[in-house]
Parts: sequence; C-alpha cells; structure tokens
Amino acid sequence: MKLRTKLIITFLILILVPVLFTGAAFYGFGKYQIKSIEELYGVENPTYETFSNTTAMLSRATQIVYEGMRQKLEESPAAFEDPEYLASVNAELETRHSFLVVRKGDTYIYCGREGAQEQLFSMLPEYEKYTTSQDTGIYVGGNVQVLAKQLDFTFPDGAEGSAFIITSLRSMIPEMESLILDMVLTILLVLVFTSVILTAWIYKSIVTPIHHLQVATKNITEGNLDFEMPAGGDDEIGELCTDFEEMRRRLKESAEEKVESERQNKELISNISHDLKTPIAAVKGYVEGLMDGVADTPKKQEKYLRTIYNKANDMDRLINELSFYSKIDTNRIPYTFEKINVNAYFADCVEELSIELEEQDIELSYFNYVEEEIQVIADAEQIKRVINNIVGNSIKYIDKPKGMVNIRVKDVGDFIQVEIEDNGKGIAAKDLPQIFDRFYRADVSRNSSKGGSGIGLSIVKKIVEDHGGQVWATSKEHTGTVMYFVLRKYQEVPIT
Repeated sequence: MKLRTKLIITFLILILVPVLFTGAAFYGFGKYQIKSIEELYGVENPTYETFSNTTAMLSRATQIVYEGMRQKLEESPAAFEDPEYLASVNAELETRHSFLVVRKGDTYIYCGREGAQEQLFSMLPEYEKYTTSQDTGIYVGGNVQVLAKQLDFTFPDGAEGSAFIITSLRSMIPEMESLILDMVLTILLVLVFTSVILTAWIYKSIVTPIHHLQVATKNITEGNLDFEMPAGGDDEIGELCTDFEEMRRRLKESAEEKVESERQNKELISNISHDLKTPIAAVKGYVEGLMDGVADTPKKQEKYLRTIYNKANDMDRLINELSFYSKIDTNRIPYTFEKINVNAYFADCVEELSIELEEQDIELSYFNYVEEEIQVIADAEQIKRVINNIVGNSIKYIDKPKGMVNIRVKDVGDFIQVEIEDNGKGIAAKDLPQIFDRFYRADVSRNSSKGGSGIGLSIVKKIVEDHGGQVWATSKEHTGTVMYFVLRKYQEVPIT
C-alpha cells in the first residue's frame, strides 16, 4: 500500500472512528439515562430531547408531584399548613432536584431549601395571576433563573394561598451530567485508542523500515556487507528498502569480485613466475654450456641455440598471454576484422602447427570439408591465438606414447565449425562446464608439471564470443577431448 494511501486512510480513520464510536456510545449511554429518567422521575416516554434542561423537561420531571399536590388540595386544603405533609412533598421534590415553597397571603410559611433568597420570593407570581390549570411552569429570570410551577388555592380560614414547585435552571440534572461525563471519557478513550492503533501502524510501516535503513547504513559504513535488509512493504519506503538491499547485494558482489580478481591476479603472477623459471633456467644452462665450451661441435652448438630460441619463444608466449589478459580485464582487445578465406587461412595455420607438433612427436591430421569460396569476417591474428591456445592445451595433457591432434573444419549452414580433437587424458564430466573459466584447473595441484597460466581457454572463449560465435567441448576420460568453436560465414547481401 502506497504511503499516500496510508495517509488518506489515517485521515479518514481519525475522522470516522471517533464519530462512529462517539455516536454508538451516545446511543448506548443515552438509552441507559433515558431509562433512568423514566424510572426516577416518572417521565413517560422520554426521548433524547429530554436531556436538555428546558422548562418542558423540568416540568415533566415534577409533573407527578404536582398532580399529587392538586389532588391533595381537593381532599384537604388544610394539609398545606401541615409541616409533616409539606416536608414529605419537599423530600419527593428533592429527588427531582426541586423544592417546595408555600405562601399564605403575603407571608411565606414554608420553604423547602435553606438559604433561598428574598429576591426569589419577591419575584414569584401573585395569587391567581396565572390560572390554576397552568402546570407547565413559569420562568423566573433575573439573577434567580428558576422554573416555578404555581398552584393557587384557599386555606380553610379563607386566606389566599399559593404553592410553588421551584426548579433551578442553573444546574443540570445528574443524568445529564453523567451523560456528558461519559461522553467526554468515551471520546478521550476513542481518541487514545485510535491514536495508539494508528501510531503502531505508522511506526511499523514507516519508522521500523527507517530504523532498518539506519542499521544497514551503519553496517555499510563499517564495511560490513554480510547482512540482509529485511523486506519492506509495497509502499515508497518499502521500495526504498528493496532498492537499498539490491544496492547492498551489488556492493557485496562487487567486493567479492574485487577480492576474487585480486586473488586471480596473484595466482596469474604466481603461475607465470613459476612457468618463466623453467625456460629461464634452461636458457641460462645452455648459455653457460656455450660459454664453458661444452658445445664443442657445430652440431651441439646448433642444438643449444635452437633450444635457447625455443625457450625464448616460450617466455615470449607467456608474456604475450599476460599482456592479452590485461586487455581482456579492461575490455580493450584490439580487433582488426577482415574477410578471410577459410580454406587458405586454416591451411596456413595447420602448416605452422605441424612444425611445432612434429618436434614434439605428435601426429597432426587436418580435414577440411568447406568449399573453396567460403569466407568469414574475423581477426586473423586473434583466431590464430584461439587455435594455438586450444592446441597448446591439448598438447599439455596428452598422456599417450603417441600423441595425436586432429583438426576438422566443417560447413554447418550459416557457420563454420572448427573441431580440434586430441587423445589426451580427457576431462571429467564434473569439470567440463568450468574449463573456460579463468584459472580453472581440472588438476588442482599447482605443482603439476603441466604448468600454464590458467587463462588460455578463458581467452579462447572471450575471442570467439567477441566474433559472435560459440565455443564448447566434449570429452571422455582416458580417451581424449574435442574442442568446438563456430564462426559466422560471410554472406553478400544483394542490393535491391
């Protein structure tokens, strides 16, 4: 979920949840308080409007007492001079948060609440100013602000009398106060609950990933890449975490590649240093033989000089291989592509190889199945390097008394396929997929007499692939190996 969507949802929740919960709480508490009003005050069919301290509400709250007083008046007007009766009526009114006042003539003979101001008495209506049927109450304003329900009558001695049910309008009924308190507490609880839930959600979706990013950044700063960034969500911060993990992974791969490259460079230097020692030692030995007069005949001298020449060629090949490797590593191999006639080119290559193989008593056979006019676009020097590296690798691992190398050139549709077969010791199936990797050796012993830099076949793969071709091998242990590579044929495109 996107961060924008989360913020919209958070905004809606902050608005809707308190409203919904407050509405539900108001409904529940209101029902409870309505029932309380009905039971306590005897108000019939109260509604939510009953909660407001209007004159109608207060009038309804004291209606039963008022009706009782009216009935008592019809039965015994003298009761309104009886302190016990008046006290009982006032006690009942107090449960409805009201009190009783009785006036005889101009004198107030009873007041149900101590401390009632004289100002209240002076503002109460006169006798029969309102009809005795008025039971909704009279609002008395000023500083008094009460609701007065007046009941006029005549005492047994003929004196005028009025009974007042006084209800203050300055305070709420307890049920209303309780409802307001409950609503305030409910709103606070709903807001706290909603805030906690949203805070936890936002913390988990925003703060937690940021904390992970901080930890990851600290690890990278300290050079530690061996950790895994926890997966983020599908929002913008989650995508940032995913990108950060991808960056960490690539940095780790780059660091590992750098370490591996340094290891390979050290191994290459070690390999070539080891392989240079042999021809250098031989050259020194034969030169000392010439200087000491050991080669005392023209034939021996010629043999010594040829050996020195061959060893110098070996050193030159190793140095060239090292130089070419540095070009591969920086992707700066200089290619000179040109049209090459397949028959003529491979015939020349085989002729050069035959001299070297003859000296090593290895039989070379050449088979060409390509038509005379077939051409390829290639760098002649680099393809020759490919052939020499493959043949050199074959010679290195021939373990038969009579070595054999077969070179076949075939036409396979749009490609020319070159096959170089030997009768060496072969390559195990588990090693075959890695033979074109740098420094890979099926023979793990570096002290092997075979020597070599370990990059010959990786150079082959690089050159062939840069020509748009492919290279692969098949092998059978103790029988031999066949190396294959293909080059695309040159074809004239007719101009239309």
